[in-house]
Amino acid sequence: MRKVFLFLTVIIFISCSSNRYAATNKDYKRQAKELAKEIKRYPLKGTMKDWVGTTNFNLRKPNIVVIHHTAQNSCEQTLQTFTLPRTQVSAHYVICKDGTVHHMLNDYLRAWHAGLGSWGNIRDVNSSSIGIELDNNGFEPFPDAQINSLLVLLDTLKTKYSVPQANFIGHADLAPKRKNDPNVNFPWELLAEKGFGIWHGDTSAIEVPADFNPIMALRIIGYSVEDPADAIRAFGRHFLKQDDYTEFTEGDLKILYDLMKKSE
Repeated sequence: MRKVFLFLTVIIFISCSSNRYAATNKDYKRQAKELAKEIKRYPLKGTMKDWVGTTNFNLRKPNIVVIHHTAQNSCEQTLQTFTLPRTQVSAHYVICKDGTVHHMLNDYLRAWHAGLGSWGNIRDVNSSSIGIELDNNGFEPFPDAQINSLLVLLDTLKTKYSVPQANFIGHADLAPKRKNDPNVNFPWELLAEKGFGIWHGDTSAIEVPADFNPIMALRIIGYSVEDPADAIRAFGRHFLKQDDYTEFTEGDLKILYDLMKKSE
C-alpha cells in the first residue's frame, strides 16, 4: 500500500511540474485567438463603403534580432517574470545556462523586450524584432551550452526571415542610455564569425582619414547619437569589451572606421 501511495505521489508531482504554466499557456491561446479575430475583422460599417480585400499579403517578418541577458538569478525566475501580467515584459525566446531553449511567443507577434530605443532609422524596435533572453545575472560568463543553442537558434532565424547580418544586436546597442546587456563577457566576435552581427578585421594597416567623424560613424553603424557619450559607451562595451568606456584611442578609431565601412 505504501508503494502505491509513493507511486501516486510521484505521478501527481510530475503532472503538476509539467503543467506549471498550464494557466498562462491557456491565456496565451486566448490572447492569440483575440488577435486572430482582429486580423480577420472587416472595416467598421460606415467607414469604407467600397472596401475591397486584396489577395496579396502575408505576415510581417522580423528584421532585427536583439540579444539580452536576463539580469535574474535563474531561468525559472525569468519564465515566471515573463508570465506575470503585472511585469509587462516578455521575449520570444529564453535560453537557459544548460542550453534549453524556451520559445515563449510566436515570432510574428510583438514581444515587449526592447522598450524605448532605436537602431538605425527604426524607432519602434519591438515591432520589427525578435527578442532573445539569455539566463545570466549580468556579470557572469555565458556557458558553451547556452551559446551553442543560441547559435543554432540564430541560424534558424536568419535563414527563415532573411535577417541582415548587421541586424543582430544587443539591448545596449539600441538603448545605450538605459541598458548594458548582454554584458561584456558576451562573445560578439564568435557570433560575427558565424554570420550574426559585424566585427572588425585586422586594423593595423588602416589609415583613418583626417576628416573622419567618429560620431557620424556610430550613426552609420546604427547607434542613436542623440547623446554621443551613451553611443560611445555602447560601442566600447560591444566591440572593446569595456564597461564605462568614454574616449576613443587611435587604435579604437581604426576599429570604428573599419566597422563603418562594413556598415555602408
